[in-house]
Amino acid sequence: MLRFQGAEHFRQRLVFSTLSGRPIRIDGIRPHAESPGLQEHEASLLRLIEKVTNGCIIEINETGTSLRYKPGFIHGGPGIEHDCGTSRGVGYYLEPLALLALFGRRPLSASLRGVTNGGPDPGVDVFRAVTLPLLRQLAGLEDGLELRIEARGAPPLGGGEVRLRLPCVKALPPVALTDEGMVRRVRGVAHSMRVSPQAANRLVDGARGVMNKLLADVFIFTDHMSGRASGLSPGYGVALVAETTSGRMLCAEACAELGKASQSTAEDVGRAAAAALLEEVSRGGVADSMHQALVLTLCALGPEEINEVRLGPLTPYAVGTLRHLRDFFNVQFSIRPEEETRTIFLSCVGAGVKNLSKKIA
Repeated sequence: MLRFQGAEHFRQRLVFSTLSGRPIRIDGIRPHAESPGLQEHEASLLRLIEKVTNGCIIEINETGTSLRYKPGFIHGGPGIEHDCGTSRGVGYYLEPLALLALFGRRPLSASLRGVTNGGPDPGVDVFRAVTLPLLRQLAGLEDGLELRIEARGAPPLGGGEVRLRLPCVKALPPVALTDEGMVRRVRGVAHSMRVSPQAANRLVDGARGVMNKLLADVFIFTDHMSGRASGLSPGYGVALVAETTSGRMLCAEACAELGKASQSTAEDVGRAAAAALLEEVSRGGVADSMHQALVLTLCALGPEEINEVRLGPLTPYAVGTLRHLRDFFNVQFSIRPEEETRTIFLSCVGAGVKNLSKKIA
């Protein structure tokens, strides 16, 4: 049994434990906080894992500061519904769900309700435009991946809903992503709910005001939701994706924080998203900072041959991912920095993880 301290990387520890079949124990989960123990979104993630796996055992002490988790088999399947609550966005649950679904017994079909845009987690537009194509390429999938946005929900009340379909694989192909290419075009989605439809157009104006100085091929769609599809709280924001000549995609997003004293205008939000995208491009690499951990995980789960990627400066979350991949799968990465481009080449011999759930079926 692997032992950990603290609540950091909680999602990752549960997912890696399930994929590796190794039970874990986590102690010292916020023992000195005002509300100690597991928080609402962490308990909700445990309930979601219970729904997509069969035979897992979860033991939590009275104060919620200690957790024991023994993984079961991933069954996937259709008809899974989950209310994510409002403390974290739907994006908090989508990435671990996608990784588990790849190694499920049956293709996954799930409906998630909650906050779709806004807060600290990636929005559903980023998952649909960047994460799904990345999974499609690195997992060797052709079809069966889909994220449909039924309703959008902004903090604090949420009210959004998405439907996710993901196929399963027998094993992952080797990863070789070292060509970052040059940015050839920018696409994006400006969304607005329960505010004037003009807010989405103003977001586009703000973002294009920055991007068009550097690139002519910039196109941002507007998506104004009304009625029941607009959720329970007002909000607006924009997600931008830079596509490179080698087929890589880098993303950034910004959402308005309505109801705060230092509220910014829609044009400011658009400019902030454009500035964040330029920052991601300047960092270099084949994946943006949001997707570094996912790319490294798929490398480590790949076949027992060399898997190599090229990334920009590693985020603290990506560094923690490398440590957990070593602990759970005994996979260590060789790191070779390139001074000229300020990027890093990371290579490893994969753990050769197979889909045991599919074999049992």
